Amino acid sequence: MKGIAVIGAGSYGTALAIQLARRGTPVWLWGRDRDALAAMQDKRLNERYLPEAHFPVGLTATADLQLAVGAAEELLIAVPSHALRETLRRIEPLLRPEQGIACAMKGLEAGTGKLVHEVVADELGDARDLAVISGPTFAKELGLGLPTAVTVASANLAYAERIAHALHGDGFRAYTADDIVGVEVGGSVKNVLAIAVGIADGLGLGANTRAALITRGLAEIMRLGESLGAQPETLMGLSGLGDLVLTCTDNQSRNRRMGLLLAQGKSVDEATAEIRQVVEGVKVAPEVRRLAQRQQVSMPITETVCRVLTGELSAVEAVRALATRPAKHESD
Repeated sequence: MKGIAVIGAGSYGTALAIQLARRGTPVWLWGRDRDALAAMQDKRLNERYLPEAHFPVGLTATADLQLAVGAAEELLIAVPSHALRETLRRIEPLLRPEQGIACAMKGLEAGTGKLVHEVVADELGDARDLAVISGPTFAKELGLGLPTAVTVASANLAYAERIAHALHGDGFRAYTADDIVGVEVGGSVKNVLAIAVGIADGLGLGANTRAALITRGLAEIMRLGESLGAQPETLMGLSGLGDLVLTCTDNQSRNRRMGLLLAQGKSVDEATAEIRQVVEGVKVAPEVRRLAQRQQVSMPITETVCRVLTGELSAVEAVRALATRPAKHESD
């Protein structure tokens, strides 16, 4: 590739930019904070988010959006899902017709519940090549070059292969798929479920409870995804089951840590302040619940997490509510 502009200089955007540059693609990493980007360029690392992951040759940090978009052949957007629409509006006047868009964020748009590809279509139309990237990835491990695998999905499989090829190598495996909806649903819902598992672990409820919540959480992902036309094999793959297991079981997960802190009796605001980064599950939970209601899909774990986040239930009351639900067939 001639080059890729990575839009979003948080932990995940920086890690993806490092991987692309590691594979020999020229990369322009763009962020809003001019001073922070200048420091990154000077010190050759993102001290705030990935202080141990040094920038390879070929990675340029810049706060000049016109420069980044103008120099690149493709764009990879890695901003939080709630900032996607605003970001698209900023880049739209700078885009050339042939530039494709790859999106690496996990969530639904606040207020509308729209999936990532729907927001992109709203702002840029549906004629442009689009891919979504998701899977079990912690930014720190990706930035350090530890083995990682993701799914790159696009309706245009050739475009998915193009983006995957730019990422693939040096221990990083990029698989391709055509199921955009499945990849997006898995990446969105797992954040909500990780809060539930964090609550259970924070209350000391043991490995049996953790396994039950992950398994029944997967059932919720499957039901919602299939109601939207997702392929079951996608939901059982890297961007579904794989990401769910990762996010629910390791304390690098901000969503899991949110649950652990809620179990200690802290409020959502207190926990967010302690985590010091966006916790996607907090923002996406009400949108997942609304989407489930619209699709007439039962998602009791998601529903219970929403009630905890709004203060309707305490952590202990939430677990009790789930534990006392009526017995039913496992497939329901």
